[in-house]
Amino acid sequence: MAKIAYMFAGQGAQYPGMGSDLYESSPAARAIFDMGEQIRPGTLEQCFRGTAEALNETVNAQPCLFLTDLAAALALDEATGRRADVCAGFSLGEIAALAYAGILSCEDAFKLVVRRGESMHACSQKTPGGMAAVLRLDEGTVRSLCAEFDGVYPVNFNCPGQIACAGKAESIDPFCDAVKNAGGRAVKIAVSGPFHTPFMADCATVLEETLNGFTVNVPEIPLYANWTAQPYPADKAGITEHIARQCMNSVQWEKTMRNMDADIYIAVGAGKTLAGLCKKTLTDVQIHNVADAATLNTVKEALQNG
Repeated sequence: MAKIAYMFAGQGAQYPGMGSDLYESSPAARAIFDMGEQIRPGTLEQCFRGTAEALNETVNAQPCLFLTDLAAALALDEATGRRADVCAGFSLGEIAALAYAGILSCEDAFKLVVRRGESMHACSQKTPGGMAAVLRLDEGTVRSLCAEFDGVYPVNFNCPGQIACAGKAESIDPFCDAVKNAGGRAVKIAVSGPFHTPFMADCATVLEETLNGFTVNVPEIPLYANWTAQPYPADKAGITEHIARQCMNSVQWEKTMRNMDADIYIAVGAGKTLAGLCKKTLTDVQIHNVADAATLNTVKEALQNG
C-alpha cells in the first residue's frame, strides 16, 4: 500500500472563511472546531467570518489555522477510512501534527497553540519584525546577505531556491532591497514577527513550562520535526525540547519532505502552499492538498482510484 504523508499548513496561509465548509460537511471537522470554540470562545467567528487583518494577527492566526489544519486531516481520514503513515507540520502546523500523531490530546494541543500565539505575539511586541521569502539565490548568498544586517536570519528552508528570512522590522525592507540587488527576489510573508529567530526565546520558555503540565505520549506515527528534519523522539524530555525550541530555530522543510520518503504527500489545512513547495522539491510522487470540501472530495477520489 502507498505510503501517505500529511503536511500541516503554517502561518501565512490563513484566509477569511477557511474551514467553514468542512465544518458544515464533516462531523469529524465539526467536532474539532467545536472543541476549539469551547476552549477559546470566538474562534469560529474569527475563522469563518473574520477579516484578513484580524486573521493576520498571530494571536488569532495560530488557533484558527490549527483548527483548520486538524479538521482537514481528520475529515480526510473520515472520508477515506485510513490515516497518514507519517506527518509533519510547517511551523505552527507542527502543533496540529502533534495532535494528529497522538503526542498531545487535541485539547492540550489547542491550549498549547493558544499560548504559543500569545507568547510569539508578545515576543514580536518586544522586538517588532517580519519575514520575507527569498527566491532565486543559493543558501550561501542568502546567509551572507543576512549577516550584513542587524538581527536578520535565514529561518525557513522551504524548497530548492526558496529560503524565508526573518528579522527586526527596520531591517526587513533594506534586506529585501539587498536581495534584489544580488539578483534575487524577496516576497514579504503575512506574519507579524521575527519568527524562528533568537527573538522568540521567551516563547520557548513559555512552551516548555506549559508542556510540563500536559500528558505527553509516544508518537502513534512518525512526526518529522522542523528543527531536525528527523522523527520526534519518544521520551517526554526530548519531545518537550523539540516543541519548545521549534519557535526559535529554523524550519528544515526541504529536508523534512525528502526524509518522510512517502509515495503520496497531502497538504492539509488552509491554502496550498505546502503542496507547491513539495512540487518544487520532489519528483515521482503524488501531491495533493485538502483545504475545503471540494478538494477533500477530489483527493478522496484520487486515493480510491489508486
